[in-house]
Amino acid sequence: MEIFCKRLVELRKIFGYTQRDMANMLHISQPSYIRYELGTSEPTQQNLVNIANIFDVSLDYLLGRVDL
Repeated sequence: MEIFCKRLVELRKIFGYTQRDMANMLHISQPSYIRYELGTSEPTQQNLVNIANIFDVSLDYLLGRVDL
């Protein structure tokens, strides 16, 4: 989970998105999204896919199974 949180924050900043932007794209509340970044909540399978699509990366990369 730690790698996921780190990569989520890193990708969001690279793309220039705010936490509010991400929450809106995922159709969730901003506090819910913030919990993803803090590692206190895990995204649903569908939101994992949506995040990967937003950043055009694989799920394996998001979850720390592979590097770019």
